[in-house]
Order: sequence, then C-alpha cells, then structure tokens
Amino acid sequence: MLQGKTLLITGVSSGMGEETARVVKAQGAKVIGVDLNPPRIQVDQFIRADLSSKAAIDELAARLPDGINGLANIAGLPPTRPAAQVVLVNLVGLKYLTHQVVPKLADNASIVNLASLAGAGWVDSIPVIRDSEALDFDGVDVFCKKHGIEGARSYFFTKEALIVWTMQNRWTWRDRGIRMNSVSPGPVETPILKDFVETLGARVEEDMRVMDRPGRTTDIAPVVAFLLSDGSGWLRGTNLAADGGMHSYIISQRHGF
Repeated sequence: MLQGKTLLITGVSSGMGEETARVVKAQGAKVIGVDLNPPRIQVDQFIRADLSSKAAIDELAARLPDGINGLANIAGLPPTRPAAQVVLVNLVGLKYLTHQVVPKLADNASIVNLASLAGAGWVDSIPVIRDSEALDFDGVDVFCKKHGIEGARSYFFTKEALIVWTMQNRWTWRDRGIRMNSVSPGPVETPILKDFVETLGARVEEDMRVMDRPGRTTDIAPVVAFLLSDGSGWLRGTNLAADGGMHSYIISQRHGF
C-alpha cells in the first residue's frame, strides 16, 4: 500500500505520530520524522524542529528532499499549554509548514491533518475561523485576546479551524493531484490524555461515559495510513471521524435522534 513511498510525519516521537510511523514503515514506507524530541522508534531521517517558529519551519523545509509522497501533520499541543502556543503549533505553524512543504511533494501526494472530535462544532465558529485565515506568527497574541481564546477554547478552536482549512483545500493543488484530508479522533489513550482530563474535566468524563472505551493509537494510525495511501485517492477535503461513534452521537443528540 505504501511500499517505496517517502512520508513526512510530524509529532513522530510519541502518541499517534509514533504509531503512524510504525504502521507506515511496516507497509514499506520511508519516514522522515519531525519533533522536538528524538523518536523512540527507528525512522529513516529525523529532523528536530520547533513548529511554533517560522524560522525553524523554514530551516526544516530547506532540509527536505524533493519527491515526498505524503505529509502527516500530527504534532500538536494540548489545552494545558498557553493559548497562544496552542494556536501557534496546532494551526499557524501547521498551515505554514504545509505550504512550505508543498513544493517538495511529488505529484499525487497526500496531506493528512490530525484534527479532533473537539472540532466538531466548527459551524458555530465561522466568524472567528474566517478572521484567522490570514493569521501569522506575530499576530497570535492579539488574535487570542480579541476573540477570548484561552484555556480549553484554544484547542477546540484550532481543531475547528483545521477541519475548515482541510475542506477549503480540497482542490487547491488538484492540478498536481495533491489532496488534503483530515482525521478526527475522539479521546485517545496517549501521553497527553491526562492534559485533556485536567483541562476539560466534565466534558471528557461525559465522553468517556458514553463511549465503550477510549481510543488507542492503534485505532487511529491505520486511518492516517489509509489516507496517505493511493487507496484514498478519490477522497478530497474529507474529515474522517475515527472516534468510536462519538461524532454521530453528538450530531444525533443535537437533532433529537
């Protein structure tokens, strides 16, 4: 499925990034991993980079080879971190990195963004999302203050905006066959799950009560791998809810079903 492909995976040193690297390597891909910390698994190339820094992303992009077949934007910060940092890494840095990497992508490459069930309410945030479309690194603090983005809201907002950005870019690079999709996990047992419990409290406890179990990285990584593979070639701008049915539950509850 991924034999011979070269894939760039951010957040490769833990959680879903690590598991995705493991899965795609088992399917024959070469992995260029990006993170602040060295990976615990063997990758073909590792580049340390701070994805909250424009200069660091420029340096990262300059070190990449041509002909990359896929980009998995998995790196992210939990809502226990300062709001501006969350917005920088989860949205501004992710978008900037993607645009810097596109010239390095092979034709018919795949871009996969790791969104979240937390972004399911994006339709209620459209004005703020529109205001973020031109957001740059230097304007994040002012933007957060303007829209009251603090605490857990920082995480919810970045995932809402990421889902919308994925849909907006369904055909952006269609002339080269490059597609973009996203995956939205629900609560997943990763090193940062405790951060979500600490920050979101009752919301996470309610989700965990409704679900039969939390997700595992092994539930999510194969979905990301599928979107990176040629088998997903006709999916464009799609957000796949890999959440044990939680998105369907929320929508059904909202509309009385």
